[in-house]
Amino acid sequence: MENPLVPPDFTVPLGFENEHFRLTPLGPQHNEPDYDAWSSSREHIHATPGWETSSWPDDRTLEDNLRDLRRHADDFEQRVGFTYTVLEPATGEVVGCVYIYPDRGELNDAHVQSWMRASRAQLDVALWRAVTEWLATDWPFDRVAYAARAS
Repeated sequence: MENPLVPPDFTVPLGFENEHFRLTPLGPQHNEPDYDAWSSSREHIHATPGWETSSWPDDRTLEDNLRDLRRHADDFEQRVGFTYTVLEPATGEVVGCVYIYPDRGELNDAHVQSWMRASRAQLDVALWRAVTEWLATDWPFDRVAYAARAS
C-alpha cells in the first residue's frame, strides 16, 4: 500500500458547496454522468491548464471509466489520493472533477488538477479559486502544485 497523502489524524473533507458547484467524493455511482461530462469535453479539457500534455481524456469505454472510478474511490478510502466530482448544486449534474494526489516530483505536498465540462467552461476560474482557498483552509498542505488560471 502507498503512503497516505494526509496524516492519520486528519479528517478528510467530504467536499464543499458554494453557489456555483458542490464537490463530493467521486465513485462508481457517478459513472454514466462522469463519462458524459468528460467525453463530451475532450478538447476543452486538453486546453485546461494542467491537462495540456495529459494522455487523458482518451477513448476509454464506459466500462473502462467504471474501473477508473473504482480506483479513485479506493484511493480515497486508503487516503492516498482524493478525487471529487463537481456537481451543479441545483440539478446535481456532473460538470467537472478535482483530483488531489501526491506530487510525483516530491517538491510539493500535493498535486491538484481540475476540469469543467465544455458547457460550463466559464466556471473553470471560479472552481480553481474555490479549490485553492479550500486547500489552504481545510487541508494540511503547505505546498500545492495546481496550474494557475488566467483571471
